[in-house]
Amino acid sequence: MFSWCHFFAGAISRTDTKPGVLSDRQRFTDDARLLTSGVRSRCSMKNMLTIISNALCRMTGRNVGAQTVSELLIDLSEYVNLTSPASPASTRTPRQPPKPPPVSAGAAAEPLVSDLPHRPGGRVVVSRSFADFTPQATFDIKKCDVHRLEEAPPLKAELTREQGLQYYRTMQTVRRMELKADQLYKQKIIRGFCHLYDGQEACAAGIEASINSSDHLITAYRAHGYTFTRGVSIREILAELTGRKGGVAKGKGGSMHMYAPHFYGGNGIVGAQVPLGAGIALACQYQGNNEVCVTLYGDGAANQGQLFEAFNMAALWKLPCIFICENNQYGMGTSMERASASTDYYKRGDFIPGIRVDGMDVLCVREATKFAADHCRAGKGPIIMELQTYRYHGHSMSDPGVSYRTREEIQEVRSKSDPISLLKDRMLSNNMASVVEFKEIDVAIRKEVEDAAQFATSDPEPPLEELCNHIFFNNPPLEVRGTNPWSKLKSVS
Repeated sequence: MFSWCHFFAGAISRTDTKPGVLSDRQRFTDDARLLTSGVRSRCSMKNMLTIISNALCRMTGRNVGAQTVSELLIDLSEYVNLTSPASPASTRTPRQPPKPPPVSAGAAAEPLVSDLPHRPGGRVVVSRSFADFTPQATFDIKKCDVHRLEEAPPLKAELTREQGLQYYRTMQTVRRMELKADQLYKQKIIRGFCHLYDGQEACAAGIEASINSSDHLITAYRAHGYTFTRGVSIREILAELTGRKGGVAKGKGGSMHMYAPHFYGGNGIVGAQVPLGAGIALACQYQGNNEVCVTLYGDGAANQGQLFEAFNMAALWKLPCIFICENNQYGMGTSMERASASTDYYKRGDFIPGIRVDGMDVLCVREATKFAADHCRAGKGPIIMELQTYRYHGHSMSDPGVSYRTREEIQEVRSKSDPISLLKDRMLSNNMASVVEFKEIDVAIRKEVEDAAQFATSDPEPPLEELCNHIFFNNPPLEVRGTNPWSKLKSVS
């Protein structure tokens, strides 16, 4: 600590000063001298931390607050890296910050410390406000393949800083939630079927960003991500997975059967949700509410006969239905090439227009789904989307996922095409956010997931008397044949 005090004093003395700030520099130097003398006189650790905190507050403009010794020393090291004289090799023109957007009266001016792109000599840490970030940027996105369409989704996508941070939170939350479900399953706290969604987060986040909350969505059993984007809390999802009464279906649905307003759940029978989605779209058309139904299925379900029956009726009646095939490359233990003679799933509707989209890019998914929703709302009938994505886990928790594909393949996708990393890198490279912000979001999400897991493992299971509840909508009596004739089970909604 004594050597750090001298280091601290030296750093302050090397700090460049400008006219009018000499008094601040003098205060910094006085703090350093006081700290050095305090160590010599064996002053308390609390006093030393207070002195360092106060000095760092003035130097960086941050509200350092209560921190550990190691955290304070890290902040001090970063500050010294910033204020140390540049080496002769780094004589390039300093990077000019972007022009800040107009700041309204209520705009945040809260300072923060953020990483800029690397320069020779190490990381640069600066103090700035949220107004210094780029508020909006336009990105090139991958071209979509189209079938029976004269137009296609755009090749550029605009992203605001707020949208980017929201998409990041959504995808990171789904990722952490699924990893926690994996852990609870391996601990045998979650039992039965469990199909995880990690790797495919851009599909759920992009679709949800491009439709209205009043639009409808139905999917297969890999449903946890959509349950969250449709408004269900992490606590209710994890509690449902563990079979607790605080779950979204009161602990009686499990992994495959979660529901929310305008969300018709995961469905356990392969492909069965597709004709149901067509029926929901028929209701939208009948009611004339200008709503659409997003109907999702996997590449493993794409060969089901009921899909083609639903396609036929939807096309005849021009139903406002977006049929989406989440092509994660593998069905249950086999690749799509071994299961499908034609892997162009976006063309499988034949007479129905189709789009093939990069499902690992949240902006590609968002723009393509907007295009599809506009197509349906214009009365042009259904449309098929194929989202090319990838699942990191096996088909379900009973599938190790590496008997029909290699670990190297999974790692390559993680390193080159991860949807969360792609969005994060885009925002950092365009000065739309800082590394510190992403770290803070990650910490908050981890805590929320851990709290939810604690609830999901401590909440009681549903009592036996609720066994027959929520079966009927209008509360008819339910008689169970073969039971005691003097006892009748009642169904309560």
